[in-house]
Amino acid sequence: MAISEAYTFSAVTVSTTELSFVSGTSTLQNITTAGIYQLYVDCANVAKADEFRVKIYEKTLSGSTKRVVSQWSILGVQTELLVTPTLILMNGWDMTIIKVSGTDRAFSGSIRKIA
Repeated sequence: MAISEAYTFSAVTVSTTELSFVSGTSTLQNITTAGIYQLYVDCANVAKADEFRVKIYEKTLSGSTKRVVSQWSILGVQTELLVTPTLILMNGWDMTIIKVSGTDRAFSGSIRKIA
């Protein structure tokens, strides 16, 4: 199986509008390219009073509603990457981030794919 960086993002500034890691914009995506995916996010710019929320969405069937599969909070100073579990995604997915509190911060990282 080939491993690739399906999507990358560099110095994407996150505010109180939910951003797609796939597009790097506030236009949320509905990706239907099937695969096994894992998100890597560099959280080094997060400071003491900051909180951000990362979410992964997917549809159970191609015609169903996209819902949250899993979510994580990034709280305060970080010295480690945020690395999600691998997920099988295919019916209309997206990976997003939004600021809950604190200062807007820039994030970099990648969505890696096996398939």
